[in-house]
Amino acid sequence: MKENTLTREKLLEQRRELMASLKYASFIQRAVLPDQKYMENLFKEFFIFHQPRDIVSGDFYYCSRKEDHIVVAVGDCTGHGVPGALMSIMGISFLNEILNIRGTIRSSRILNLLRERVMKALHQKGYELENKDAMDMALCVFHPRSGKLQFSGANNPLYHIRNKVLTEIKADKMPVGIDAIEENSFTSHTLQLKAGDIVYLFSDGYPDQFGGPENKKFKYGPFRELLIRISDLSMEEQRKELDLVMSEWKGHEPQVDDILVFGIRFI
Repeated sequence: MKENTLTREKLLEQRRELMASLKYASFIQRAVLPDQKYMENLFKEFFIFHQPRDIVSGDFYYCSRKEDHIVVAVGDCTGHGVPGALMSIMGISFLNEILNIRGTIRSSRILNLLRERVMKALHQKGYELENKDAMDMALCVFHPRSGKLQFSGANNPLYHIRNKVLTEIKADKMPVGIDAIEENSFTSHTLQLKAGDIVYLFSDGYPDQFGGPENKKFKYGPFRELLIRISDLSMEEQRKELDLVMSEWKGHEPQVDDILVFGIRFI
């Protein structure tokens, strides 16, 4: 009995140490994300709905000014928890490095350069049995003076809403990292924005969450309908509504992945 008690106490102590380490890792991860005040200087109206599955997350958001442009991204790294969080910190670091390089500020170029760095860091050569870790990403380059927005996507699209009409800008069907097919350049799409337009960048966590009366995925169709319905609300009200709908949908089901939705209204 005494031995069992000691074993239980040892396991509880190990769990406490693990939780303390994860909480500190979460603090470090939050520290590398752009803070609220910085983002408020770039965008007057936006929201971020970020709900990690675990204490740390494989989803991340990014925002940075480069000369006359603002670069915004949502990344979804392979896995979640600690492995995903390490990948996310690597992704943020590489994006900062890329934006410090001289050259054309183009969304496709940024994703191409990011892919090169991810493949090099993970020693990916294209062999059949090697590590296939990667990240999906939706990345925008916004030019405030002209109102032009470039978009490039690695598996993750962009949703653009104007007057309650949603347009999907599709992503390239390849990740930022190694793929089974030969790597091609990412595509750049250009949008001319008007005052009141909203763009949404997101990971697949929201539409892929199981729940509802039949315990099925939320899916992309209802996700698009939800964004259209709430698009005339303030950005903070939109965030709260996304949180409420997901909470009701999920119910007592476990969260299956990290969830991240980043909305920006251009004024």
